[in-house]
Amino acid sequence: MPAVFVLIWSTGFIVARFGMPHAPPLTFLSWRYALSVLCFGVWILLSRAAWPRGATQWAHLCVTGALMHAGYLGGVWAAVKAGMGAGTIALLVGLQPVLTALWLSRSQHGENGTSVSPRQWVGLLLGLLGLLLVVWRKLGAGELSPFNLSLAGLALLAITVGTLYQKRFVAPCDVRTANFVQLLAALVVSCPLALLETEPIVLHPHFVGALTWSVFGLTLGGSSLLYLLIQRGAATRVTSLLYLVPPTTALMAWLLFDEALTLLMLVGMALTALGVWLVARTEGKPES
Repeated sequence: MPAVFVLIWSTGFIVARFGMPHAPPLTFLSWRYALSVLCFGVWILLSRAAWPRGATQWAHLCVTGALMHAGYLGGVWAAVKAGMGAGTIALLVGLQPVLTALWLSRSQHGENGTSVSPRQWVGLLLGLLGLLLVVWRKLGAGELSPFNLSLAGLALLAITVGTLYQKRFVAPCDVRTANFVQLLAALVVSCPLALLETEPIVLHPHFVGALTWSVFGLTLGGSSLLYLLIQRGAATRVTSLLYLVPPTTALMAWLLFDEALTLLMLVGMALTALGVWLVARTEGKPES
């Protein structure tokens, strides 16, 4: 299941490249959420899946939906629309395990916390050095700007907070009904913002294909797997899977879009992956 998740999740950044020339980001995502809600609704009716219990759980699922779908995907797709490459955005948001592990390393020991371990500091520095090696050329080439970097930062913050929030507050429940509630919340957040976009949708085959895969592959498949992984595993171990996404996405983007993949960038990605692994890996008894 983890390997399948990594492959599916990596295609999300590729789909953004295919879809963005033919639709504004929040409009595309609103269609994705609406169709996904419809699909999950039919699935729930046919299977008679159990709904989350209590208003509190519904509220927690709405918060995670707004963060992990509307906030994260909105930031990623808007950054791609603003000119950021698929491999670059994947690498930037792939730093999530670093933030997750650093937060957990302190919060799990109370307000006074404990210092971040030397191993984690080494990992953090390696990750930042690797990121610098990857984006340095892109800064000079004009791919990155303060605007799309801010959007990527928003996406990174949303997926990190959403993952921690879900692990902390969302009780185990049926993945189908949980996704239904989360996606409905994301739709409520995204729709008003989509109305502000003026660019029309072009019914190009790339748009249709990207929307179809987004609904069935990424949302019904990828998001369900992510929910199950967070529900069944420790937060640090789950998020550490994401350090495999940037190199996978970069390879896909190189094959499909001819995005640059130089030796220096490969070294940078390797350093970032090593750094994230050092920060996110657990020692001793696994986290429960």
